[in-house]
Amino acid sequence: MTDVGKLLVIVGGGLVVLGLVVMLVGKSQLPLGRLPGDIVYRGKNTSFYFPLTTSILLSVVLSLVLYVISRLRR
Repeated sequence: MTDVGKLLVIVGGGLVVLGLVVMLVGKSQLPLGRLPGDIVYRGKNTSFYFPLTTSILLSVVLSLVLYVISRLRR
């Protein structure tokens, strides 16, 4: 039962950190979601948006962060 409690504390802490990051990115002037390479199509009655470059950038940043964390844990 203590393992479940530890897991909930870790997940909760991760959500708090994620929330803080989202708040900071929202207040900053970073153009996430409007980068060159993000695909936007607007028709008469439809619109399609696919943040390709933003997704790649976030993937690279998260990969680097997780790599650094895994190296520090050794």
